[in-house]
Amino acid sequence: MSDGSMLVPPVSLKDGRVVIIRRLQADDKARLLAFGEALPQDDWMYLENDLRSVDTVARLVNASGAEHWRQVVAIDDDKIAAYASVRALTGRASHVANVQLIVGESWRRLGLGRTMGQVIFAKAQKLQATKVVAEMLEAQKSGQAIFSRLGFRIEGTLRNHARDRYWNRHNVVVMATLLN
Repeated sequence: MSDGSMLVPPVSLKDGRVVIIRRLQADDKARLLAFGEALPQDDWMYLENDLRSVDTVARLVNASGAEHWRQVVAIDDDKIAAYASVRALTGRASHVANVQLIVGESWRRLGLGRTMGQVIFAKAQKLQATKVVAEMLEAQKSGQAIFSRLGFRIEGTLRNHARDRYWNRHNVVVMATLLN
């Protein structure tokens, strides 16, 4: 990719595949929809944004140039392997950035989640955040492990704070880290 959109050098995964990590771009709508459609059914119980929805994906892609929001994707053979975003909050929490990370099923446990976490963490620093927060369902142990390795610690648990697609209630774990 010679357009300068790569955020880090190509990343070699544990299985030998190589991915390119770059900013989400306007022409990524179809790729992001395909990524969403390919996620396992169980993932849909946990995700905040429905990446199978044309409207949601259009909103995300259209926000790719937003001042306080950074979105990145990992690309493998012209397909999205992972999506991550960081959004600076406003008002009294304007020093805080909220992150989201989704790794496709066939790219999990290969080091991609950790690498995407590092990239989006660096984006939070560029947004001048002094605190970064990740919220996830209590059941998402692998996500908690990724963020723990990045220096995040559990700050609290919000009881029955989220509902899945079947309206079942779940606890939300709030993890955070302070930036220097």
